[in-house]
Amino acid sequence: MLSLVSVPPKNINLYKNLVKQSLLKEIKSVSKKLQKKKIIFINSTSQGGGVAEIMQGIIPLMQGLKIDAQWFVIPPNKEFFNLTKQIHNALQGKPFAFKKQQKDFYCQYLKKVASQMSNMEADLWLIHDIQPLGLISFLPNIHPVISHIHIDTSNPYVPVWDFIKTFLSKYDRIIFSNKNFIHQGLAKNRIKIFPPGIDPLSKKNKKLDLAKAKKILSKVGINTKKPLISQVSRFDPWKDPLGVINIYRTVQNKFPDVQLALVGIFLAKDDPEAEKIYQQVKNKVKEDKNIFLFSNLKQLPKDVDLDIFINAIQTGSDVIIQNSKKEGFGLSCTEAMWKENVVVARPVGGLKIQIQDKKSGFLAENPKQMAQQIIRILENPDLKKKLGRAAKQRVQERFLIIHLLRNYLKLFNELI
Repeated sequence: MLSLVSVPPKNINLYKNLVKQSLLKEIKSVSKKLQKKKIIFINSTSQGGGVAEIMQGIIPLMQGLKIDAQWFVIPPNKEFFNLTKQIHNALQGKPFAFKKQQKDFYCQYLKKVASQMSNMEADLWLIHDIQPLGLISFLPNIHPVISHIHIDTSNPYVPVWDFIKTFLSKYDRIIFSNKNFIHQGLAKNRIKIFPPGIDPLSKKNKKLDLAKAKKILSKVGINTKKPLISQVSRFDPWKDPLGVINIYRTVQNKFPDVQLALVGIFLAKDDPEAEKIYQQVKNKVKEDKNIFLFSNLKQLPKDVDLDIFINAIQTGSDVIIQNSKKEGFGLSCTEAMWKENVVVARPVGGLKIQIQDKKSGFLAENPKQMAQQIIRILENPDLKKKLGRAAKQRVQERFLIIHLLRNYLKLFNELI
């Protein structure tokens, strides 16, 4: 059975000091026609990853606006998630020999899930990413229905894209976070571009005093008197954590006491590849005591939960790095920018939208350039402050959960 994820309603007026009053007024206006309408959201996991983060922010706000928003996750299945991870990678360009029996298994599994949904009714459905995407083929009365794709499909492995496109073409609307993420073959009049957003009032994003952040970091062995570089991302080949270690070692030539934290706690049930990549990283780190790998909740202090720990990392680090080869959007970077930290990232996907190079962070084409920019920040505290302030302002103007909420509600009004 699909699992219902329960979250408490949240009053939108809590955000009145964070966004323009005109935006809140617009949201309240467009939400009126949707009051008591039932909107069902479906994705693959309730924790771990950007989609779960978005749902944890969006659903409470919709409920606070008296919309009957409900969030369900599909049943976990290791074989199915192994397959969808390979499909996910192929849609981002990695070749994959997609066999007929695997296509059949994908369809059969979602047909079984769909059979458990026969009593579910809604005024509108929103399906996130490719794990539950195929449900539409087995639920003929699911319309109006929206697909929200969070990854970059601009240069996919074509045989896999052709398979996924057969499902996408059945949706009433398809949301991407970037216009450059769309591969050919989809009807343009069905496509919407909505950048995602972070919740500034969540535990992960509420302002954390720097001294408190450093106290938390010291509890896990990090020396807060020495510089710290961090990447907060799943252990995933597209996030290139092995490359981060190479960049760190280049920075080490200039700052011998620099430290590195890679934070990728295993939470998402739909990411079976994480353990394998983690072991590769661990083997490369060897005995370097200045590199800290966080993959297990048991590594955290007993009095600190994961959200507060990530907040401490993003607040207490001297530089945040995002070494992704592909990136749907990069909400962990949005979070760091909101905390007035400086992000050094590759110019890929949503990172190019978020970061204005040399104005609100740095975009670097290769490991050498990334190391140079990290060194530049470590050498220049005033530059760090200037870029950090600009980074927070950019997030406040464009990439908060309130902006995504407004876009969703306007689209829902179009379809209901």
